[in-house]
Amino acid sequence: MPHEMFGDVAARRPSRTRLRRVLTISSIALHAIVISAVVVVQLFAVGPLPVPHRPLIFEELRLVRLVDIPLPPQPRRASDDPSPSVSPNAAPTVEPSGITAETGLEGTRASAATPGVVGVERGSGLESIGVVQGVTAPPPPAPAPPVRLHSGMQAPVKTVHVDPIYPAIAQTARVQGVVILEAIIDERGLVKSVSVLRSIPLLDRAAEDAVRQWRFTPARLNSEAVPVVMTVTVRFTLDR
Repeated sequence: MPHEMFGDVAARRPSRTRLRRVLTISSIALHAIVISAVVVVQLFAVGPLPVPHRPLIFEELRLVRLVDIPLPPQPRRASDDPSPSVSPNAAPTVEPSGITAETGLEGTRASAATPGVVGVERGSGLESIGVVQGVTAPPPPAPAPPVRLHSGMQAPVKTVHVDPIYPAIAQTARVQGVVILEAIIDERGLVKSVSVLRSIPLLDRAAEDAVRQWRFTPARLNSEAVPVVMTVTVRFTLDR
């Protein structure tokens, strides 16, 4: 049985090979016929030939004319002005109008009829005619009162510190503690006045003398230096 099967397979192989050859030859022949038909049709086709594109021809030549454009006139400099320059600080060469001659009494006594003199006539007798009492200038404005330091201000910063001198009587009596004072600091940072808020009688004077020598940066409100009232403390300790 196996030998018969191998014999059938061997008999079928030549038939498949012949079929492939026939199909290949038929395909080649068909393609050759189609290509030949296309070529023959193109050779024997009749009809109008395509019109070639017209070349670009310049029918008229125009020359370009160059025109010189004149430059604008240069701005006139101050040095070209024919009028002579006069310094505002130069002395006048022409006598001004409206100047009266000098009488020699200038500066001795003001005349009541002289225009431009401001004052109050003093006296009613003949000897007081022409005597004018000058008006004094208004007094300068009073300094701004000190304000108490608050959060919206730029607080002063101590730049100079002076330690208090411990009184000998307080050391002998073994007195120590903290003296609380209220200081008024002006717009320059100087201590103008000091008052005691919490007193230690033997130490108050030494604390006041030390605080008056302190210096601060000016306190500022809206970027402007102002005087302020500030609370300060001075500590006295025997251990030091």
